Amino acid sequence: MNSAKGFTLLEVLISVAIMLGGMLTLALISSGNNMRIRKTALNNNVAVLLERKMTELEALYRDKNLDEIPEEDSGDFGSDFKQYRWAMKSQKFEMPDISSVLISRDEGANDMLLTVIKQTQEFISKSMKEVTLSVFVKTPTREVEYSISTYFVTYDEELNFGGGGQ
Repeated sequence: MNSAKGFTLLEVLISVAIMLGGMLTLALISSGNNMRIRKTALNNNVAVLLERKMTELEALYRDKNLDEIPEEDSGDFGSDFKQYRWAMKSQKFEMPDISSVLISRDEGANDMLLTVIKQTQEFISKSMKEVTLSVFVKTPTREVEYSISTYFVTYDEELNFGGGGQ
């Protein structure tokens, strides 16, 4: 009788298959974590660059007339952030027309209220400018855009409701 001790070929193949399955699972988990870490780093860089550039724009245009803010500007972030670039667009703030909402009410709206609303909308439109800052990131497959907006307000405009009273 042969009483050799050891593993059979079938037992060795099963154990190798189990080990390969475990290693494959660990590799997939590790790969997914690396991808999440890269995405987190990219999002963190974008947030920092957006905040830094918006702070620069706010400092640059803080005490200036709204007409001095250019409609468009762009640039890059230097050699430290080669895959990132920025673009700024500004536009006159357009106050939504709410007079139609007031007119559609059961009581309607009188002419004086509509005049006051119209003049207030014009005042706000002349006193504000919307600035949108975008950071673009070049990825291997495409360019992704992240944007934030802020509003510059001038406090020099006069609100005139007419009437001539003192």
